[in-house]
Amino acid sequence: MIQIDALPAFSDNYLWLLQDVNRRECAVVDPGDAAPVEQWLQAHPGWKLTDILVTHHHADHVGGVARLKSETGARVLGPSSEKIPARDVALNDGDHVEVLGLGFEVIHVPGHTLGHIAYFHADANQPLLFCGDTLFAAGCGRLFEGTPAQMYDSLSRLAALPDPTQVYCAHEYTLSNLRFACAVEPENPDVRARFEEVTRWREQGKISLPSSIGLERATNPFLRVSEISVKKIADERSGQETRAPEEVFATIRRWKDQF
Repeated sequence: MIQIDALPAFSDNYLWLLQDVNRRECAVVDPGDAAPVEQWLQAHPGWKLTDILVTHHHADHVGGVARLKSETGARVLGPSSEKIPARDVALNDGDHVEVLGLGFEVIHVPGHTLGHIAYFHADANQPLLFCGDTLFAAGCGRLFEGTPAQMYDSLSRLAALPDPTQVYCAHEYTLSNLRFACAVEPENPDVRARFEEVTRWREQGKISLPSSIGLERATNPFLRVSEISVKKIADERSGQETRAPEEVFATIRRWKDQF
């Protein structure tokens, strides 16, 4: 069993630290800042950082990679089509890699960036997804490079993963995302209940992650664009009937950008 902890960075980033307690080895996902990882290693003498997993090229995800690689010799894995500092292994859709004894499938999820990838571990007892800035708890990433159709397809691939899959995204955006979800589906009791729960958690200083694919399918408007309730409000926002799910997604994403 792998233990996973969040190392906070910047104002709202989480660096996910995977730990193999028996081997005293660890791996980190998207270390935009080296300092939190360095501090953890200093507080845990005898541990070795073996791998650095990168989802995309933005500075708040790769800023600490080169320094950690230099200090620890960790293997750096990242998308083949993006410029990733000190990358050792260039990954493409469908590739399989092993990290801390866990097998991960690489899923290409363009939209936020064109080369963005996610890492999925399919174990029935502990399915895991590290999805960077593609899928957020109750939300999704902004479209900096890709198209709405690309992001819709990417999110559809992630939504098709097993419901118990634990979703480890890179930012604490959940409460603001749920405020938007309440505006999209004000009559959805699951959204309202989740908003109230996360509000309590944040007031208590608790993080809102990981989520799960099942929870996202029930409460994330960007995974619910085929639902009548979401399509209806998208039509109201656009002033015309949106037919294809990717058109509904595009309308909802534009609304969220200005929300």
